[in-house]
Amino acid sequence: MRDYDIETLAVRAGIARSQFNEHSEALYLTSSFVFENAAQAAARFQGSEPGNIYSRFTNPTVTAFQERLAALEGAEACVATASGMSAILAAAMALLKSGDHVVSSSGVFGATIQLFSTLLSKFGIGTDYVDGTDPGAWKAALRPNTRFLYLETPSNPLTEVFDIAALARLARNAGALLVVDNCFCTPALQRPFDLGADLVIHSATKYLDGQGRVLGGAVLGKRDLVMDGIYAFLRTAGPSLSPFNAWVLLKGLETLQIRMEAQSRSALELARWLEAHPRIGKVFYPGLPSHPQHQLALRQQRSGGAIVSFEVKGGRDAAWRVIDSTRMISITANLGDTKTTITHPATTTHGRISDEARARAGITDGLVRVAVGLESVKDLCADVEQGLRR
Repeated sequence: MRDYDIETLAVRAGIARSQFNEHSEALYLTSSFVFENAAQAAARFQGSEPGNIYSRFTNPTVTAFQERLAALEGAEACVATASGMSAILAAAMALLKSGDHVVSSSGVFGATIQLFSTLLSKFGIGTDYVDGTDPGAWKAALRPNTRFLYLETPSNPLTEVFDIAALARLARNAGALLVVDNCFCTPALQRPFDLGADLVIHSATKYLDGQGRVLGGAVLGKRDLVMDGIYAFLRTAGPSLSPFNAWVLLKGLETLQIRMEAQSRSALELARWLEAHPRIGKVFYPGLPSHPQHQLALRQQRSGGAIVSFEVKGGRDAAWRVIDSTRMISITANLGDTKTTITHPATTTHGRISDEARARAGITDGLVRVAVGLESVKDLCADVEQGLRR
C-alpha cells in the first residue's frame, strides 16, 4: 500500500482480516498462540517459520499497528513498545554498548536526559549535549566512538527546529546513526526518513493516540537495524505494547491527519494572539515568522505543529497564576490530546533535571507550554487571558 497517500494509509494499512472477514481491525487479547504440532512450535521458536508465538513479541493487533505506522513513516520496519521512553531505551540498549558515545541536542524531554545521563552512564555510555540549532556544535562534539546523534524536532518545550538533512550527512560521515524523535510532528507533518534519518522514535501516547487514552511507543528504521537489533531486545527484555493499547492506537491513526491539521491551525492562531499580548515576553512556535528556525520549519514540516510555548513576564509566580486561572484547559503534562493541556515545564516535565541542564535547554521559570487541542480558539484565548489579567 506504499503508493497510497497518507490519509489512505492511516485508515487501511496493516489490516489482515481473520477467517471472519471483519471490517474493523480485530483485537487479539491472548498471551500465547496454539501450534498444530510440536514440529511447528519448534520451527516458530527457531525462526524458520513465520507466525505468532507469544504476545510479548508477536501479536496480530500489535503487528497491524507496527505495519500501519511503518507505512505512514515510510520505514522498512517498526517495533512497538510499552511507552515512548521504552522505545528510546530499546534503541539504546540494542544498538549501543559500553564505551559508546551519544551526542544529543540539549532541547530534549527531561526524562530523556535522565535516561542518557543517569541510566546509560551506568553502563559506560557517555552523552554530550549541544545546542541543536548550531551545526558546528554537533560536529565539535563528535568523537571516534560516537554512535548516536539524537534529537527531537521540534524540541520539547521550546519548539526548536533542527536540520535533519544536515545532521544526517554529519552522522553518516561520522559512522553514527541519526535518531529523530518525531513525536511533536508525527508523519502527518514531517517524515524524517525522507531527510536521511536512520531511526525514528515515537511516543505513541501523544498524537498517534490523540485522545490521552493509552501508553505506547515505537522505533522505526531499516529492517536490519530494527529486526536484528531492537526486536531481539524487545523479545528478551519485554517492554511490550499490549494488544489492547495497539488496537486503540490503530483507531487513533485513522484520524491523525485531520487532527494534526486542525490542531496546527488553532495553534498558529493562538500563537499570533499571544505574540501580540503585552504581558507575554516571548512566544515559541515554528509557524511564526519570529521563530528563529521559521524558514527551516517551512522546508521540513507541513505546518508548525500543535505545541505553543510562551514566557510570561514575572517569572514562575506569574506563570503559575496563568496556569491556575484556567477554567477549561487541563493542567497536565501530557500532550497530543484533543483536549488542550497546559503545564509549567521547569517544575514538571523538566523538573527532575539539574538547574544547569534546564538553563542549557533554555527553560526559564516563566515558561508555559500549551498543547493545543480541538476546542474553539476563541475559548482558549479567553481561558489564558484570565490568568494574564491577574
